[in-house]
Amino acid sequence: MPPEGRAREVALDWIRHARSNLALARQPKPAEALWEDLAFDAQQAVERAIKAVLVFHQVDFPRTHDIGELLTLLAGARMAFPESVPRADRLTDYATGARYPGHPDPVTEAECREAVALAERFVRWAEGLIRES
Repeated sequence: MPPEGRAREVALDWIRHARSNLALARQPKPAEALWEDLAFDAQQAVERAIKAVLVFHQVDFPRTHDIGELLTLLAGARMAFPESVPRADRLTDYATGARYPGHPDPVTEAECREAVALAERFVRWAEGLIRES
């Protein structure tokens, strides 16, 4: 965890990385690309946005891609978050099983677009919370 005086700066760096993942997830899918890869970037944007808020509030977190686990830490710190939060833990699969060959359920275009929309809300919420504090 960064020293308290640097928490905002480090949190905004997490947001910068979240925005990068979000920009990649928003790109039109090239013909040879997989929806799983774009969905992974949406998942990473959400994960990094949550971690930005945790860093900002000086809450330690484990190295994990499990959005549900990270949301539990947010709830434990009594932070208010968007209504879409309960659905965000579904994105964890995009960081684990879905991005590896042989996954039984390929990600659809609709699922990817839903993941990107959720990521947009999360990144906007996290960035606003950090910048307005």
